[in-house]
Amino acid sequence: MKIEKTEIATIFKIDKNSIADFYSDFSKKYVNFKEENIIIDFSLSKEADIENILLFLPQSKQHRNNGMSFVMVVDGIDADDVTDKLIAVPTLIEALDIVEMENIERDLGF
Repeated sequence: MKIEKTEIATIFKIDKNSIADFYSDFSKKYVNFKEENIIIDFSLSKEADIENILLFLPQSKQHRNNGMSFVMVVDGIDADDVTDKLIAVPTLIEALDIVEMENIERDLGF
């Protein structure tokens, strides 16, 4: 797992591990990042499918309930197939844009 911090979010990128292994590592480290916007980047993973993405649903719900952004970068998945509790976009740029928009909405009180 590679972790990169930007001004607006912490980006978790999968390395050579499987998504299940990545999820296990992420779950252990999640508590350290619960006050930060999170982007999970699976753009380089061939394992990324709906079943694997839904593993992250509990953290996404918790994170969003705490007023923070949680966005996943997954290419090749139809956004309509993903529950509305989980935001999935095809590119990292779109993920960063969503985090920025959600920050603005929070600042405006929406």
